[in-house]
Order: sequence, then structure tokens, then C-alpha cells
Amino acid sequence: MTEMARKITESLETGRPELEKVMQEMVEAGIVGVTVRVRDERGEWTGSAGAAELGGAEAPPVDGHVRIGSNTKTFTATLVLQLVAEGRIELDAPVAGYLPELDLDGRITVRMLLQHTSGVFNFTGEYFEDGTFVPGIPATQAGREWVERRFHTYTPHDLVKVALAQPARFAPGTDWSYSNTNYVLARLLIERLTGHPVAEEMHRRILAPLGLTGTVQPTTQTGLPAPYAHAYYRLDEQTVDVSEHNPSWISSGGDMISTTRDLQTFLHALVTGRLLPTHLLAQMFTPEAKAGYGLGVFVQPAPGGGTLITHNGGIAGHAALMYATPDGGTVLTAALNYVDDSDLSMAAAFQQANQRLVQEVFGQE
Repeated sequence: MTEMARKITESLETGRPELEKVMQEMVEAGIVGVTVRVRDERGEWTGSAGAAELGGAEAPPVDGHVRIGSNTKTFTATLVLQLVAEGRIELDAPVAGYLPELDLDGRITVRMLLQHTSGVFNFTGEYFEDGTFVPGIPATQAGREWVERRFHTYTPHDLVKVALAQPARFAPGTDWSYSNTNYVLARLLIERLTGHPVAEEMHRRILAPLGLTGTVQPTTQTGLPAPYAHAYYRLDEQTVDVSEHNPSWISSGGDMISTTRDLQTFLHALVTGRLLPTHLLAQMFTPEAKAGYGLGVFVQPAPGGGTLITHNGGIAGHAALMYATPDGGTVLTAALNYVDDSDLSMAAAFQQANQRLVQEVFGQE
């Protein structure tokens, strides 16, 4: 304990100049603000750079709330796997038997939903290998239409209906393609099996036991708890604050709100076995071959050797990152606020920043 206290004191005194440099580079690349949290053998370190609001001088709050986008999928997959652990459903059970009203392909299993191998069309739109894009609902790629409809309420069935009206991308289990529809179907499955709204089950099973007081699943709630850094969307010469919007357009594909502290607590608890039994955790962390996707997580090589358990997500000017070593010894979480647009102009800066942070934190493991 004395040695750990010494390391934490040294970390607080010396800071992490390499991470401060990366954060500053992210701001210079056009990201409005960034917050980073790292817990490793040197203790816990947090830092922020840039601005909480465009044109402002105040940095993003270290414990601010952020829309975490597709990190929601990791929470959702964990909840489904808890139901598997309880014997409420089997991973390789056909989903159609539990949701008969949807007329799903009978070959689609629970595992295929969680691993994105179902072939079901992505209701936010599909990008194909030849460069074509088939739109779905007015998502953030839709520009003005999304901005003007950002307070519209969609039901999960609305979203699934849009997806199932399109041809499947491939036969179930024969390929991999990232589809938000899979996780809306997972939400409907959770609600059918438990008889409760997904937000209620998420709070009872994961958020409350872990003490994640900064995390909510809003479903249709438009606001964020204070404090938070602001998210923006660019329309021609106009920049709109879109921090508040109705996330039912993305549903359990990416609607949750959290903090870097809560994400760290959640991911550490997940990889160290507090949320799932060992045999299911092993399946969760077994990736398919094409994209390295397990069940609600990516499993990828660490730059310093070994493996990382990860997910990240971007949603309308907010983004969040989660990375951990399988033993939970090192955990990186981050929150970003930026100016989004229909051309995804910040995508390259986002990916570069992501890679730089991972290299600095895990490159010497």
C-alpha cells in the first residue's frame, strides 16, 4: 500500500506530459475539447485540454458528462450476457422465437446480434464496399434533415422496421458488418425477456451495483446532466449547438451518457469478471476474424504487445473512448467534444488522436 501511495503521489506531482502533448495536438487538429483519464501502475491521472464551449476559455470538465455513442453496445451486450448466465436465453438461440412479431430471419441468433454477423441492414444507413451509401433514417450523415428533426421521437420498432424493409446485407453468420440495428434488436430482446424497460434493467443490473452515478440511459430524454462540454454540428456557414437532442434516433445503438470516471469503473469491472462469469467473458472476448469484434467489444493487438479490450463511439459532436488490458491493470478512457457535419470531417483527426493516445498509454506495456 505504501508503494502504491508513493506511485500515485509521483504521478500527481509529475503529471503526464506525453499525454498533455497528445491532447494539445488533438485540439490543434480541430477537436474543440478533450478529457483523458488513465489508471495504470503509476496511479490515476486525468487531464483536459481545449474548450468546453466554442470560443470559450474554460477547459472541458474532468468529470463532465458526454454522450458515449457506440460504447453503449458494450453495456448492452453485458446485460444480454447476464441474461444468458441466468439461463433466460442461450447465445445460439434464434432471436425470432422471442420476437415473433418482427418476422426476422430464423437463422439469426443472439450471438449474431452481439457480434454484428446477422446481416441485418443498418437503420442509420449502409456503406458498401463500392463506395455507395444507402440511407436509412435521417441520421447525422443527413445534415440539415437530422438537425431539424433532432428532437423527433422514434420507437425501437420504428428503427427496426426501416432496417427490415431493406434487403439483408448477407446471409446470417456468413460475414461481418457493423449495424446499429443489431443492438436495437438486443434492446427489444432484453425488454421481452425481463418485462422491463431497458433503462430500468441497465440501472438495476449494472449502473447501481457499480455505483455509476454519472451514467444514464436516456432513451428519449433530450438533456445531459451538468457539467458537460458542448457538442456542435456544422450546416454550411452555421454552427449549431446539438448537445441536447432526442437520442431515440440511435436507441441502444448509442444513446447512453456517461463520464470518463464511470467508463473506467465499468470497463475495469467487466474485464476483471465482476459482471460476467468466466466462461461468458471468454466468449465475449473471442473476436471474429474480419474485424476483430467479440460480443460488444473489439479485441485488438496492443502496440506494446498483448491484447486490448476496447470500444469507442462518436455521436453528433460527442465521442468517448474505452481501452483496457485484459487483466484491468491499465485502463484508458477519454471524452471529446467537436464540430460534427454530414461529411464526417473530423473522422481522420478522431482516428489519429485515438491511435496517439493508445500508443502513449499502452505502447510500453
